[in-house]
Parts: sequence; C-alpha cells; structure tokens
Amino acid sequence: MTLSSDYTPPTDPLEILHQDHQIIAVNKPAGLLSVPGRGEHLADCLLSRIQAVFPEVLLVHRLDRDTSGVMVFALTPHAQRNLSMQFEKRSTKKTYVARVWGRLEPKTGTVDLPLIVDWPNRPRQMVDHENGKPAITDWRVLRGDDSETRVRLMPRTGRSHQLRVHMLALGHPILGDPLYATGAAAEFPRLMLHSEELRINHPDSGEGMRFRAKTPF
Repeated sequence: MTLSSDYTPPTDPLEILHQDHQIIAVNKPAGLLSVPGRGEHLADCLLSRIQAVFPEVLLVHRLDRDTSGVMVFALTPHAQRNLSMQFEKRSTKKTYVARVWGRLEPKTGTVDLPLIVDWPNRPRQMVDHENGKPAITDWRVLRGDDSETRVRLMPRTGRSHQLRVHMLALGHPILGDPLYATGAAAEFPRLMLHSEELRINHPDSGEGMRFRAKTPF
C-alpha cells in the first residue's frame, strides 16, 4: 500500500487545543498527512490547513498519516528552533494509546530494538541490530483480553514507525495498521494509534506545558 494509492483525507474542522503568540497545538485527525506528500494529490495536509488560518506557522515534528492526536507547531522562528531542540534532545514527553492484537503481557515493559528503513519495502521500517538506530519504547497495559489489549505507549526515542514496529516485534501489531498488521488484525477502519498527550517547555517562559487530546477509539 502506498500513501498515494487512496488518499482521501478527512474533512474534520481544525481542532485547536492551545494557541498563543509562539505556538499552536492541534488535534490531528487520522488519515491526514502532517506535511505535503509528493504530487498535487498529496498537497492537502495538516500544515497547509493551519497555514490557511496562521500563514506564519512552522513545522516542528510529524505524526504518521494514519495516527491521530496532539501535534505542536511554531508561530515564530524562535519557537521553531527552541521546540526542535527539545525534540532533538528528547526533553519532550509523548504518550500514546493503542489497541493491539492479542493479550499483551506482562502489564508493563520496555522494547529496546534498533530500527532502520526497510529499503525494498519503504516506507516500512524494520529491526536491525547491526545498522539500526537506537529505539526504546515503554508500555503499560490499560486493559485487555485474549483478543486485544489497550496499551499506553511512552516512546523514549522518536524513530519513524517506532511504536508500530515495536508492537509488531512483540507479536502484537497495532490493530488496523495498513503496513504491519495482517489478517484479522488489519481489518479495522483505521490505525488504532493516538497521540494522547505531549509535554513541552514553552519557548519563551520555559514553563512546562501539557496538551491532551481524548482518544477517539
């Protein structure tokens, strides 16, 4: 499946979680690109929709097209530099909620598996102990049964598709994942992965800020 094959982005109105003179936090719907893809048919994205209201907006980080939830954007070059550094230094804290296939045990744990792009099958990523970049994810089970588990995921690193590949590596792919789930696990209306909370320090005051978006599944 390619990004361009059937890109029909949702028409949800822009949901602003916070806005001030430096930053804007929004709740990205599933199915909408964070930034434009290649080609006119992939031009519609969260960044362009925010630009229509705030022309000065600047990108800081991304979420996968199929993931929903909290994203923060900068409204000044200073804020972009400051926030980008926070992400680079891993001083931001991200919390996700996912529904995964089967019963995930034990109740808490950590996945420490290095990741690299799977070139012949990109944009897929894969575990590679020799050449992969470090990737670490903490998890905590919220509830579950033999068919599926609701889990909170706390990535310590920010690799592409990290949560999706780490859950797959545990034998519990995220439900509805068009790239990594197979069989019955793939037959869901969307990727069951949501960025529930993002913590940053404000670029001006340094004050700790927390943005949350309710999990829609």
